[in-house]
Amino acid sequence: MWFKRRNIITFLILSLFIFISMRLTEFDLSKFRDFRNMIDFLSQWFPMDFSKLPNMLEDSLETLSMAFLGSFLGLLIALPISFVAAWNTSPSKYLYHFSRFALSFVRSIPEIVFGLVLLTALGLGPFPAVLAIMFHNVGVLGKLISELIESADPGPQEAMKAVGAKNWFAYLFSILPQIWPNVLSHYFYRFEVAIRTSLVLGFIGGGGIGQRLFNDFKTFQYSSVSLDVLIIMVIVIVVDLYGSYVRKKVI
Repeated sequence: MWFKRRNIITFLILSLFIFISMRLTEFDLSKFRDFRNMIDFLSQWFPMDFSKLPNMLEDSLETLSMAFLGSFLGLLIALPISFVAAWNTSPSKYLYHFSRFALSFVRSIPEIVFGLVLLTALGLGPFPAVLAIMFHNVGVLGKLISELIESADPGPQEAMKAVGAKNWFAYLFSILPQIWPNVLSHYFYRFEVAIRTSLVLGFIGGGGIGQRLFNDFKTFQYSSVSLDVLIIMVIVIVVDLYGSYVRKKVI
């Protein structure tokens, strides 16, 4: 079975792509032969500098707030749009195609691009970063939730319509309860992604622990960088554990 002509051609094409990609990206594992520079660099990370911990925690809360607000507002906006973007609940095929195109367009623009535009237009700070995260999450969550709606069991919806319930009422109480655990799962995943995104937005003036991390790197304060990285890791792990707990409670 493995020696079919189609499988051999697929393997050769894949090998060609890997070879070309390695050449274009200058992929070279031999660069890891000398670890001394890396060891010397990492040794400057310790011991950690805890003198700035209060300010770091304050910046971390700002980052967490940016990620939460951006992803939550994105979910609120994406939910009604996703019902329009699902073929089984859309009011018309024109609205269906338009909403699908709009979600694809918004989703295709990275948060960093939204951030650069909004930070230039609105000024530096966390507010433009929140909007950048929100816009991108509308596109991503809108697509994911619309696919959940399309795969929902039509039985409860048809039963509610049979007893005279309006379309929006049937959608709300027959489809949403079915997909809600998966919606929460997608939301918490996007929340985790938003935390990492807010770090990158901090590099371009969005504030938070990301901006502090960038400034510490620029000023060679590596003992502060190590603590920044540790705080970021703790935040992501705590959010992941809390998301798992909420999903189990809902399911």
